[in-house]
Amino acid sequence: MSSFKPSARYFGFRPLHFAALNEELHSSSEPASLLSAETRSNPVRDTSSHTFFWHNEHKLGISTLFLVPLYNAAKDAFMDAYKRYSMLRGSQVKKDEKLDDNSLNSSASLMDIVETQVMKHSRALVLLSCDFGTAWNSRKLIVSKKLVFSVLMDELRLSALVLSCSPKSERAWSHRRWVIKMMAGNCSNLQEIVERESELVKTLAESSKMNYRAWNHRCWLVSYMSDSQVLLELQCSRDWAEVHVADNSCFHYRARLLLQMIENLRRNNKRGGLSGAEFHQVWEEELDWVGMLIRRYVGREALWLHRRFLSLVWLKHLASDDQSISCHYCCRSSEICDISTFVKVELMLFSSCTIIPDNEFGDYQAQATYSAAYIMWLAKQMPMSFGVELQKSPQYEMLKPLISDIGKSCLWDSMAGSW
Repeated sequence: MSSFKPSARYFGFRPLHFAALNEELHSSSEPASLLSAETRSNPVRDTSSHTFFWHNEHKLGISTLFLVPLYNAAKDAFMDAYKRYSMLRGSQVKKDEKLDDNSLNSSASLMDIVETQVMKHSRALVLLSCDFGTAWNSRKLIVSKKLVFSVLMDELRLSALVLSCSPKSERAWSHRRWVIKMMAGNCSNLQEIVERESELVKTLAESSKMNYRAWNHRCWLVSYMSDSQVLLELQCSRDWAEVHVADNSCFHYRARLLLQMIENLRRNNKRGGLSGAEFHQVWEEELDWVGMLIRRYVGREALWLHRRFLSLVWLKHLASDDQSISCHYCCRSSEICDISTFVKVELMLFSSCTIIPDNEFGDYQAQATYSAAYIMWLAKQMPMSFGVELQKSPQYEMLKPLISDIGKSCLWDSMAGSW
């Protein structure tokens, strides 16, 4: 099985001929590379790779004008190799049959040749059709026979090349997860690989907005992170979230990191992990930070959803009220563990978000609506504590018309009756 070390790190499809670009590269002093030595030494006409391929500075371009025949050729070559591989696997001798050494060596040699062909043609096929499941699965089948670290790294390189063109390919992301699972048992530098994976997601998230598959992959990585990595990821992803406040994926990732911290505390993980008091401080900083973003970026629902998550964490793990599910690692000395203090903080936020200036922008109305929905959600979670405090507050009267505006009057009536 040959090693795959691509000279290209990025590739894509372009609706044009590359002949002019390649001629320009040949005439310039900059080093350029075509796909093979054969194409460099034997320039041909417009049907050559000069016309349909461009390779320079670790970038590979393929003309869409040639894509259909290229795909058909790659698919036919792969299916032919895969058919021969399947037949060879099915016809292998059974364990109870005995063959001489020469026959065994001949069979193994033939299998190696066919496997190499399957890997070669499947590589071309997934580059041209990133969601061709049979091609990806054939690679898993062959790689899993010999879990060699260098080969697994080749699979990460190949899928990264695919993702450079198709960053939302579920097959490519799934293949990376499979590779990391295979590595997890016998990999001394797994944390380094996980760190690079997280950085890859960050890079692709910049180039492809709302890439839920990439962020889902990053959330999956959290279970493989050390305690220090989890905390570092929470800190490093803050800047990205501040300039992408409408993207709920990043806040979902931050929620996943916080949940991992809680899980580590439950396991009493002392290997450099956070203490209960330190986690409480992290949570409180997150709550203050989200409150700042809510006031700065008006009418962003993703921020209010993250606020709900943080409140739920407080309710289940940090609140000192008897109704909550308090954990032994709660920092009891903090004032915000107190129900009344927490209620006052949230009502102050609600009050500041219900001010609607007399202008044409609808963001302020959306802000007031989201804040009202958040307060009603809190009251539903804590009817005997938050609901009572809410009734006593001056914000109570301004809540009902906001709830009515979004057609939730029945919710108001049912909630008010339970307080």
